[in-house]
Amino acid sequence: MVPTSFYIGTRGSALARAQTMLFSTLLQGVHPNLQLEQKIITTVGDAHPKMAIHQPTSESSGLFTRQLEEALLLHEIDYAVHSLKDLPVIIPSGLKLAAILPRASSSDLLITLRPGGLAALPLNGVLGTSSPRRTEILKNQRTDLSFMTLRGNVPTRLRKLAMNQSHYPLDGLVLARAGLERLGYDLKISEGQGDFIFDQTRLFVAELGMMLPAPGQGAIAIETRAEESSSSAAAYAAALHDEKTDRCVTAERLLLHYLGGGCHMALGALATLDSTSDHLHLKGIYFSSAGAPARKGEATGKTPEEVALLVALQLGDKIAFQGSNTL
Repeated sequence: MVPTSFYIGTRGSALARAQTMLFSTLLQGVHPNLQLEQKIITTVGDAHPKMAIHQPTSESSGLFTRQLEEALLLHEIDYAVHSLKDLPVIIPSGLKLAAILPRASSSDLLITLRPGGLAALPLNGVLGTSSPRRTEILKNQRTDLSFMTLRGNVPTRLRKLAMNQSHYPLDGLVLARAGLERLGYDLKISEGQGDFIFDQTRLFVAELGMMLPAPGQGAIAIETRAEESSSSAAAYAAALHDEKTDRCVTAERLLLHYLGGGCHMALGALATLDSTSDHLHLKGIYFSSAGAPARKGEATGKTPEEVALLVALQLGDKIAFQGSNTL
């Protein structure tokens, strides 16, 4: 049999490449005859690390995804590997999500130089994060904390904490557990606490049980051209699709869509699937603006559309429906 060759597009960060390697390994495990080659694509978010990612002009245009999608449409690559939480809900015409891989942990972790978690942070401590969602939820837990906008890949953020220089006076930062584990850090979490070594510095981790994740957090999405051929890239990737993860993250992303927001809206959402009843349960928390009171909602239903709409009606003043090609 003649080998089939595909190009996989990825951002150049260590985490993006680790996720791409995970996809490549899984795909070749199912289709050993495939020949796969990675191609690094620089996105706007990578080229402009000081751009505020929560601004509508940046995130709604796909700060970390648009250039990968353009490369797909130009046939420069055959697959684009995304962290699903970074991917806008509306998929460009001509493209589709061919697979969503089984979800890793969706939780956020507090990373600090000292043990004890959130309660042990000093009075008026400073946390690094670029997420309005994380900022608003943590402000509700510790009103004395202040927050520093912190961008860059995971090692860069960890280095800023570990160095603790005067221009980065950080007491901690918040990162997704899935990203740390995919990069190979042994977090040794037990009873909500753990630690790991980074650049010869011991860093402590604590689970943030009150924190609902970003919609789709912990999931990896594989985007392809919307081709129906049995030899298309989409057809090969379909074998990796995880239906349970798909139903859960679709509910979360539809909630984001119904509220009319981009990927960095101050919205937390987590859907779970009851294997006995096959019903979805969706919880959401939403802050309409910085400092606004939290709006909370939850619902159980049969479909992602049903639970997303029910929770959106609890969280929002109005429901937005924009575009048709969504997931």
